[in-house]
Amino acid sequence: MHPRVLEVTQRLIERSRPTRARYLDMIRSAASDGPQRGKLQCANFAHGVAGCGGTDKQRLRLMDEANVAIVSSYNDMLSAHQPYEHFPEIIKEALREIGSVGQFAGGVPAMCDGVTQGEAGMELSLLSREVIAMSTAVALSHNMFDAALCLGICDKIVPGLMIGSLRFGHLPFVFVPGGPMPSGISNKEKARVRQRFAEGKATREELLESEMKSYHSPGTCTFYGTANTNQVVMEIMGLHLPGSSFVNPYTPLRDELTREAARQVTRITKQSGNFIPLGEIVDEKAIINSVVALHATGGSTNHTLHLPAIAQAAGIQLTWQDMADLSAVVPTLAQVYPNGQADVNHFHAAGGVNFLVRTLLNAGLLHEDVNTVMGRGLRHYLMEPFLENGTLTWREGPEASLDETILRPVERPFRPEGGLRVMDGNLGRGVMKISAVAPEHQVVEAPARVFADQSELADAFKAGELDRDVVAVVRFQGPKALGMPELHKLTPYLGVLQDRGFKVALVTDGRMSGASGKVPAAIHVCPEALDGGPLAKVRDGDVIRVNGQTGEFVVLVDDAEWEAREKASAPQGMGIGTGRELFAFMRQAMSTAEAGASAFTSSLETLK
Repeated sequence: MHPRVLEVTQRLIERSRPTRARYLDMIRSAASDGPQRGKLQCANFAHGVAGCGGTDKQRLRLMDEANVAIVSSYNDMLSAHQPYEHFPEIIKEALREIGSVGQFAGGVPAMCDGVTQGEAGMELSLLSREVIAMSTAVALSHNMFDAALCLGICDKIVPGLMIGSLRFGHLPFVFVPGGPMPSGISNKEKARVRQRFAEGKATREELLESEMKSYHSPGTCTFYGTANTNQVVMEIMGLHLPGSSFVNPYTPLRDELTREAARQVTRITKQSGNFIPLGEIVDEKAIINSVVALHATGGSTNHTLHLPAIAQAAGIQLTWQDMADLSAVVPTLAQVYPNGQADVNHFHAAGGVNFLVRTLLNAGLLHEDVNTVMGRGLRHYLMEPFLENGTLTWREGPEASLDETILRPVERPFRPEGGLRVMDGNLGRGVMKISAVAPEHQVVEAPARVFADQSELADAFKAGELDRDVVAVVRFQGPKALGMPELHKLTPYLGVLQDRGFKVALVTDGRMSGASGKVPAAIHVCPEALDGGPLAKVRDGDVIRVNGQTGEFVVLVDDAEWEAREKASAPQGMGIGTGRELFAFMRQAMSTAEAGASAFTSSLETLK
């Protein structure tokens, strides 16, 4: 093992020892000697099976048969979740064939940052993660289940399912991906049209045509944003079937992997004699593996929020510094848009997660001695699924990348480190993803232009007010202020300014998403402006230095003047309308970005 990986793992174990012990005590006390439904009163049990057919009803009376909960994020508006419409029947059929039962336990909401980008609904995006976690808990609350399958794929859905599921960590779980849509037009062409539209050189009709060719069918979007980072992270944590993350929907292999997920989760129930509950899989080593996977693939900055929140739900105290220290030694092995021009279908064809696991294991950068849904040991994830005459088989995955412009071995990385920086200075603490930022753009020192809304920045751009070196400060976007919306709408404008030769950076207490691109962005800044953070003191014209190479993050104002400055107040009327006011109680409970931007941190205090 690499000494840095061992060092960070050991300090994570030590830091988490009290909380992890309490978590394990909690889930072990929740587990019983037999199926939970066997402890129910007769009336309770009768309610739980009343909707079942006769055969399933009879099987559920037999305590040696497994009852599997299905928790799904299906809706048919969003491309990534539309395929899940058909999964429950596939799962139930597969379970009946082996003498078990599947019950659809509950649905969780699924919203799309791509649809809500720049709209009021984006302010509910991160908050939806907490709602999904609670919805998962409600779905699993009936004590009827021996195991569960979670059907989810996109940005907040998988983290929310994980947080909720970990509170039922005494049960076995398998997470079931839906797969990416087939490739559309090239990512380079998509970005070109967006930027031309931002400059007024492309019509709205041209922009719409380009976007429709990019997002064109059921399945996950094919760029490497938060949704597809989720898939890599979940597979390397051992919660997917090996090689299943990027198999396209509505294919025979996808359907057979869904059947096999149903069969596999029964093999790790108490009835099977090979009991592997979720809480025993998601431990400190698995969390470290997830961070290594994030860095090696240049994954989404949103996971600097999600991974600490997921870890916290399992009693594990992951910090940004842990993540940054790993980033310094984990090489970038993948170039997938926005870090390159390939998409996740190309990544999968080049060797995908199987090859990634192999090269990282061989380099001592992943812990092999972990539990997975396939059993003990991460080497299960060197296997790749195929259909032979309609039967699912497993073969050794590729030992070499099939396209080193997309995926490389540790010996020939794209970059020697993972590209995550913790930004620290008199403006607070934040993070920056530099894997897609050219070295000449990673250090910016320029006057600030302050905005309280991303539409204000768009208006200033259109008025020609930003045609200069500038650090755009977009504040009052944090978890407590607005629920921490994603500000990806700003990318084309800032990209145009950079292409015109100006030094440009973004500073915000909001999010910039898994699609963070070529402009340096110090994001997730905390304390946030609404909480009295230093961003509330910044004024137009203040010179700010954003150094993505060293992590320096400072405003160059005389110390005495800076201390004496009053903080700006938040604009009136924030977070009201189109349902946003319903989430005010949750915003007030949100922790800092560094603590996962979670409403649950205080409720988990009993684990500390």
